[in-house]
Amino acid sequence: MKNSMVQVPGADGKRVLDSYFVKPEGDGPFPAVLVIHEVFGLNDNIRGIADQFAAEGFAALAVDLFANRPRPYCLMQAFHGLMFKPLDNPMLADLRGTVTFLATLPGVDPKRIGAVGFCMGGGYALQLAFTESGLKAASSFYGSAPKPLAVMASACPMMGSYPEKDFTTQSARELEAALVERDVAHDFKYYANTAHSFFNRPRSEFEVEASKDSWQRMLAFFAQHIA
Repeated sequence: MKNSMVQVPGADGKRVLDSYFVKPEGDGPFPAVLVIHEVFGLNDNIRGIADQFAAEGFAALAVDLFANRPRPYCLMQAFHGLMFKPLDNPMLADLRGTVTFLATLPGVDPKRIGAVGFCMGGGYALQLAFTESGLKAASSFYGSAPKPLAVMASACPMMGSYPEKDFTTQSARELEAALVERDVAHDFKYYANTAHSFFNRPRSEFEVEASKDSWQRMLAFFAQHIA
């Protein structure tokens, strides 16, 4: 694998998002995945997930949405965008610009790009699924679904992996019902005996198995819709 730090232009045209890019050996072009972090930012865990995608034949860009700004401000902006202005907020604008940037990177096939996010990032991955026409599929791990669900008709295929009982699960069930109604390709699963962040921090054998199963489901879903 080849990895490097890249500077993604922010949507405001003033700052850059120092982000982690990794791709398989060779020239490609490779299908690509945008990896969107939790509230903990771009850390070793998220970089490791990007590396796992590269090992499976994907180019992966793990964006740092908190780069070059105070973390408290970033968190306030992130949750305001999730709760009060889904589908139209500064962080989503940064992510849409990041998808455009990812399409220009060496070895990336610009027609085969997906996104995955975790918790906060999962909510933003779903926002991208509604708003970014260049996205072929999106995967959310315990991310809150944006409203209104009426915009589903134009959404790309989506998958979701959620604890059976979690503060994000009800919105995921509502989203899944809307996807069924509008005949949008999807794969949602709710894991018993698991808690929030089971993929990033498995704490029991149930969560270890849920982490493994959700990863394999995601690879299969992305193989179908992206790769």
